[in-house]
Amino acid sequence: MTHDLLPVTRIPRTGLPPRALVVGDPARAAAVAALLEGAEEISYHREYRVFSGSWKGLAVTVASHGVGAPGAILLFQELADAGVRTLLRFGTAGAMKPGIRDGDLVIAEAAVRDDGVTQQLLPPEYPAVSAPEAVFALQRAAREAAAPHHRGIVWTRAAFQPGLLPLFSYDGAGLAAIEMELSALLVTASLRGLVAGGVLVVDGANADELVDEAAPLSTGNYNPHREVVVRGVERGAVVSLEALRLLAEEPAAEGDVA
Repeated sequence: MTHDLLPVTRIPRTGLPPRALVVGDPARAAAVAALLEGAEEISYHREYRVFSGSWKGLAVTVASHGVGAPGAILLFQELADAGVRTLLRFGTAGAMKPGIRDGDLVIAEAAVRDDGVTQQLLPPEYPAVSAPEAVFALQRAAREAAAPHHRGIVWTRAAFQPGLLPLFSYDGAGLAAIEMELSALLVTASLRGLVAGGVLVVDGANADELVDEAAPLSTGNYNPHREVVVRGVERGAVVSLEALRLLAEEPAAEGDVA
């Protein structure tokens, strides 16, 4: 019955595993779900494709949120409404620091809130921070998988392609990578008392460098489908799922979410 489904994503109001991995691409959600035991597609509405299954005995949800924070935050909110209490974002990003290579993982400690949606919900001074336990679990999982990885602050920006207007630059601020949705997840998690974090596969350089200066509205030579990125995505999927398992093994402190 329709009243048993949440209005935007059409996911069930109850019955989902309480730990979720969220990705942008619906096809990536299916690819990650293929790593699970007993994977089952729960729903597929608009960009929101949702699976459940088991990773090494742990029941998990895998869901896609599409491109951009305004749509993604609707999934994050409805997953919380459905009872999900731990969310890790597994996505792609452009590197902003020398030494971070294509295919490497970036584990987010926090995010710059330039996402185009949370500014309409909260004052700009409100932080977007990962749960420390999520950072540590992702780092441990990356080490155990021998996956090249880095930790740092990422820039969540609504505009993927630079346009004609000058944009504020974070050059010299030490940011690790740029992506489009993570700060919306971290803010949602803080507001709802959830555990959240993110790990990103580097698929190119800083987005400002991807555009031909002679044609500022072009897509440049950006190509996230290269083999080095594909291999990084495969590693990142395993690291993300393993981090969820590690988080589930952590003893909950008094007052923590389950």
